[in-house]
Amino acid sequence: MPEETLNVLALLALAALAAGYVDAVVGGGGLIQLPALLLFMPGAAPVQILATNKLASVFGTSISAATYYRRVGPDPKTFIPLMILAFVGSALGAGVASYLPEEVFEPIVLVALILVGAWVLFKPSLGEVTELRYDDHRHVIGAMAVGFAVGFYDGALGPGTGSFLVIGLVGLLGYSFLEASAKAKMANVATNLAALVVFIPQGAVLWKTGLVMGVCNLIGGYLGARTAVAKGAGFVRVFFIVVVAGFIIRIGGSVIGVW
Repeated sequence: MPEETLNVLALLALAALAAGYVDAVVGGGGLIQLPALLLFMPGAAPVQILATNKLASVFGTSISAATYYRRVGPDPKTFIPLMILAFVGSALGAGVASYLPEEVFEPIVLVALILVGAWVLFKPSLGEVTELRYDDHRHVIGAMAVGFAVGFYDGALGPGTGSFLVIGLVGLLGYSFLEASAKAKMANVATNLAALVVFIPQGAVLWKTGLVMGVCNLIGGYLGARTAVAKGAGFVRVFFIVVVAGFIIRIGGSVIGVW
């Protein structure tokens, strides 16, 4: 293997490690991983970048989901329907991924992140504790709606998916940030697998790169989930605000052409 290829793999592995950690705590690791793939693999087709990112991400989301499940114990009556609809939405989104230009998404994502960040920042009590707004079938329907909508976005593009899942579960259903993160990871496993079901038959996955990044993403995901569980909802909330602010700067710069 040429030395240059080893250097590129090392840089991508480092990005995947950081992405796995961030994704496990509040989601949005794709906003680290995708730009890294685009930067260091300029010759790859967009669908190859998306597919390889999904392969790497499924490692981290799986281990962090397992860690959250053992330590937080999310209710399967909510997370199973959430996962099913997230899977369906992601498969549909992945099916149209090659037809939707990225420039359509970025301004929308930027506005959404600004609104979400401001909401969390100026409402300190949001997500501190779980205070469910519904206790009947409306709760499950709300979770399914969040799963399908964010799942479709994840299949079509992806960056920030975990963060949108978290804020959807916190804002719409009333979960704490910690419990929302646990359920978001379950849904994120489903969205990544659904996208791969579409991408793998297309031959879009760059397996060597994806597997190397996947191992590092797994390590980051494990460390991030353990940190979040140990520190609690307050830590996750602060981390969420910091990460969303970083995403706003990153996507805002892309929208106005700074990078």
